[in-house]
Amino acid sequence: MKRSEFSIGTVFECGERTWRCTDIGTRTIIAIRIDAVEVGSNDPNHRRTLSGAEAEPKGWFNGPPYAVAECVFDEDAIEVCALAGSHG
Repeated sequence: MKRSEFSIGTVFECGERTWRCTDIGTRTIIAIRIDAVEVGSNDPNHRRTLSGAEAEPKGWFNGPPYAVAECVFDEDAIEVCALAGSHG
C-alpha cells in the first residue's frame, strides 16, 4: 500500500495480522491490532488471548486513548500492507 491509501479507520493486513489505522504521520502510519488482544498478567497462568470478536464489544478498540498498544508502521512496513480482504 501507499501512505496515501490510509485514512483513520482503514482496516488492513500486515504480517498475517489485521490492523486499524489510528493516526497518520508524515512518513508513518499508527495502528492497533484488531484480530486479537493479548491480555497480560504477572501470572503466566492468567495470560490469555481474546479474539477481535470477543474484544470489540468489551471496548478494547475504543479510543483514543486505546486500551491496546498502538504500533508504528514505517515507510518499509507500509509497502507490505494490504487492504483487509484484498489478498494481494
